[in-house]
Amino acid sequence: MARTIGVISDTHGLLRPQALAALAGCAPIIHAGDVGSPDVLTKLRALGIVHAVRGNVDQDTWSRDLPMTDRPPVAARRSVSRLPAISFSR
Repeated sequence: MARTIGVISDTHGLLRPQALAALAGCAPIIHAGDVGSPDVLTKLRALGIVHAVRGNVDQDTWSRDLPMTDRPPVAARRSVSRLPAISFSR
């Protein structure tokens, strides 16, 4: 059974609807740092399991429980294919 792993980073407290739509159906979702706000994690967790690490902008009290590093339990059974970049206009 194939699954799609979602990866996002550098949200800096802003999670656009396009990003949420792109991550819908991914399991797990990995946030690779610079979350910026606990609201970002709340929205991602509404989609499924989230593994997140702390980045240099994550300095407030809410981020104390985020690890500096993590190794999510993801087993690769085949090569990773490149996905097209999603661009967001302001």
